[in-house]
Amino acid sequence: MSDMGRRLALIAGVLGVCACAYMLVGLTGPLGFVLPYRGGKLAALALVAVALSVATVLFQTITANRILTPSLMGFDALYVLVLTVMVQALGASGFAALSPPTLFAVNLAGLAGLGLVLFVVLMRLAKGDMVRLCLTGVVLGLLIRSATHLLQRLIDPGDYQVVQSLSVARFTQVDGTLLAIAAAAVGAGVALAWRLRHRLDVLDLGEAAATGLGEPPARLHRQALLLICLMVGSATALAGPMASGGFGPSSFFGLVVVAFARLVTPTHRHAVLIPSAVLIGAVVLIGGQLVLERLLSLSTPLIVVIELIGGATFLILLLKRRAA
Repeated sequence: MSDMGRRLALIAGVLGVCACAYMLVGLTGPLGFVLPYRGGKLAALALVAVALSVATVLFQTITANRILTPSLMGFDALYVLVLTVMVQALGASGFAALSPPTLFAVNLAGLAGLGLVLFVVLMRLAKGDMVRLCLTGVVLGLLIRSATHLLQRLIDPGDYQVVQSLSVARFTQVDGTLLAIAAAAVGAGVALAWRLRHRLDVLDLGEAAATGLGEPPARLHRQALLLICLMVGSATALAGPMASGGFGPSSFFGLVVVAFARLVTPTHRHAVLIPSAVLIGAVVLIGGQLVLERLLSLSTPLIVVIELIGGATFLILLLKRRAA
């Protein structure tokens, strides 16, 4: 086994320990209820980790920037905007009457559809310049958040409480049907991303080198952005945004995961980087939830801790880039 293979096996072993501990630590009550309940939460945590980790790897590769994440383009803000419009249009009672599959379909269609439109518009405005694309995305994300704040000031206080309660990632109640649908969507996205792994290696050499090697960057950018919209939209529609209240400047989860993946498995080969990011992402979510819920008995949302660590990671990466 190669050195990278041993490292991946070690991370997989840590993930296995975290998953078993999450299922078994503090196990009380009827097993027929507790085990399926914990199993659903465990599956949701793993699914969100896979989707966001792979999406962040793809996004950082096509932007050639190690400090960017897909949420920088406004996915979290889009989710809260769609949620606010639905609650305002239907009211809290009408929104609660929607079946989980219907709500998931609306959220996924809204997020993926608006995300694709956003990316297409941004790419045309940026004219192939990914740096300009990201800067324009930041501005549009701020506009989306401002519009959402304005709409929330116009809705009933009771409806506003519903929006607030659903504006942060939650894993307490996971619908089995939604989990299966999201797993199918994310699984398809990951499979397609895996097929692009060698082409992503070429793109990682730089756009000029990729063009010279026969890999048109624009085509790969479009394909990767489509997969990013699918995976991030599915994860967000299932569990909610991975940013505090959906209004943080960016979810730091993907940033932390991919930064640790590049540290633990230092390689540009996506055949190693993608599984490394997936395994580390699952360890972060499952292990973090295990520590907070089972060992510390805290009700603090895990995303708060992730953003604290992610903020420090972002500053370190930014300072390293400037020093280089």
